[in-house]
Amino acid sequence: MKASADAAVKPTPKPDAAAPTARFGQGFVRDAWYFAALASDVGEASLKRYELLGEPVLIGRTRAGQVYAMRDICPHRAAPLSAGRLVERPGEGETVECPYHGWRFRPDGVCAAIPSLVDSQPFEADRIRVRSYPVRERQGLVFVWMSADPRGSEPDHEPPLFPGVVGGGPKLVEAMDFDSHVDHAVVGLMDPAHGPYVHQQWWWRSEHSMHEKAKAFEPREHGFAMARHAPSSNSRAYKILGGAPATEITFRLPGYRWEHIQVGERQVLALTSLTPIHQTRTRITQIFWSDHWVFGLARPFLRQGVRAFLKQDGGMVNLQNEGLRYDPALIWIDDADTQAKWYQQLKREWSKSRAEARPFENPVKPTTLRWRS
Repeated sequence: MKASADAAVKPTPKPDAAAPTARFGQGFVRDAWYFAALASDVGEASLKRYELLGEPVLIGRTRAGQVYAMRDICPHRAAPLSAGRLVERPGEGETVECPYHGWRFRPDGVCAAIPSLVDSQPFEADRIRVRSYPVRERQGLVFVWMSADPRGSEPDHEPPLFPGVVGGGPKLVEAMDFDSHVDHAVVGLMDPAHGPYVHQQWWWRSEHSMHEKAKAFEPREHGFAMARHAPSSNSRAYKILGGAPATEITFRLPGYRWEHIQVGERQVLALTSLTPIHQTRTRITQIFWSDHWVFGLARPFLRQGVRAFLKQDGGMVNLQNEGLRYDPALIWIDDADTQAKWYQQLKREWSKSRAEARPFENPVKPTTLRWRS
């Protein structure tokens, strides 16, 4: 079975392109939307500097409310444009003014003015451009399109829409940078077997409560999902929700994992976004929405739990790095590592489909996986 939405993605033909052959732990998924910031973090007239996939990116918002993104380097003398300010001049509209020599750039990256020029110097400022990035603001999140073409490209699909974004804005947001390539961060996130050893809280589970699991998986748009099911009996944290919760866990390229929990008419969405900063650093952002009463009463407890999980995972990443620096061969087993294998297959198919200018074909097939945790 193949998700029908996958067939709708028809990339711009690139007849001379070749599919990347980078090994696991190298390179990035391109021609994709990456989570960059909460919309609430991008204030009116603000200029914020981010690094995405090793590229400096300015994300700003005009006074009219438009969010935009551009390369955070002035092409004149390389000063970061985010260190400047948003100004408005007659005939120019709102522009980003470089702090070094005052060159001004419109939100689309076109140079609007070079103040040092005199009237007798017929230099066409609008021939100079800073790379601009397509940007979308939806569900309170800001996404940036990272193209495979260094000159930029127009998106051929939209960012994901997440189920369960209810109860107003996010109830809880926590982020941490891991010293890890995004591939290792993604595989660590979806790994079903590490929990009893890395996350040994009394309210979660331990190695003494391990038992066999059997979960049905299905292909989804640009990824796959663990089909909706009742949580495992040794996952104690779900019990605070009461009732009979049913959960579905979805992964989507380039690095989104979300768990949508339904408890009667109430919902909880736990979204984890993995954003590569550069080759050896990845930002993990966990965002929770819910209209369940428990988030009003237990938020401090939940925040402590999320921070504990992130710190434990970050500590394990640091331990893993001790071994990875020797570039060892890695052994992947069934069924516990099948999701990790799917991720690598999805990445390869994504690159090949775009290089061959054809629709993406999801390599994941419906199956049931079994493991102990």
